Amino acid sequence: MRIGLFMLANRDAPALVERIARAEEEGFDGVWFGQVMGPDVMTVLALAGARTQRIELGTSVVPVQLRHPIFMAQQALVVNSATGGRLTLGLGPSHRVVVEGMWGLSYDRAAAYMREYLSVLRPLLHEGKVDFQGEFFRVNVSLQVPDARPCPVLVSALGPVMLRVAGELAEGTVTWMTGPRALETHVVPRLVRAAEAAGRPRPRVAVGLPIAVTSDPEAARQRAGQLFQFYNQLPSYRRMLDIEGAGGPQDVAIVGSEEEVERQLRRLAAIGTTDFLASVFPGGDGDDAQSMGRTREFLRSLVGKL
Repeated sequence: MRIGLFMLANRDAPALVERIARAEEEGFDGVWFGQVMGPDVMTVLALAGARTQRIELGTSVVPVQLRHPIFMAQQALVVNSATGGRLTLGLGPSHRVVVEGMWGLSYDRAAAYMREYLSVLRPLLHEGKVDFQGEFFRVNVSLQVPDARPCPVLVSALGPVMLRVAGELAEGTVTWMTGPRALETHVVPRLVRAAEAAGRPRPRVAVGLPIAVTSDPEAARQRAGQLFQFYNQLPSYRRMLDIEGAGGPQDVAIVGSEEEVERQLRRLAAIGTTDFLASVFPGGDGDDAQSMGRTREFLRSLVGKL
């Protein structure tokens, strides 16, 4: 299981590039950025390509509603070229409260929209052309992107229909706020079955969770409940927490001593997680910087060993 860092795009582009370069120096397998209302993470990753050599550069995730699949393909191909083929493109449908409440767009039939989106995007990434006539997209176009090389595509799939779409049309899924029980009984088996039925390779399962190495797990869980309470209000995450039997995000956070955290990470690897996306948060030992430093240092020691 690869270990990457889930980062917030909450600084200017030069500062974010420095963070990525530091993660590579520390030996992490990847860095992953969500796209919300901050800097354009695709541009940040392209800039980081010139400062790094080997680290995987991922999005987790870019919402599909604001970027037509033609534009998404053009941007992904250019970023992948600029990074030497190290881009992994995570895409997602976002959430109704964002799509309808903030952007004024429709969130209806999100899985059907994603299926058509991927049906346009993937041929453009792999062949540079597509002729597709659907309900949401009617596209007949050829791209002219020099040094075009396709990148892996992951989908933030949690529900049964979206997991089938991800298994059939993408390289896997990227999850958030989804614990080991939900992964083992719901996400992984559905995703793998869909990929097998479509004759595709075993899919990647990239799992993002809060994590803190700490001597005070109870205090760390309380802090996680405060920091991540917003996700408890989003229906897609709440369904995963319900499958887990979790009261809130604090119950799926990975917390404890070095030994306890390693045990929890090894369980994730055993149930099929291919990539762990660590959202490091302050867990109560010392000040916030010291707490997060302890966690980050321990994660570094596990790279290549899970």
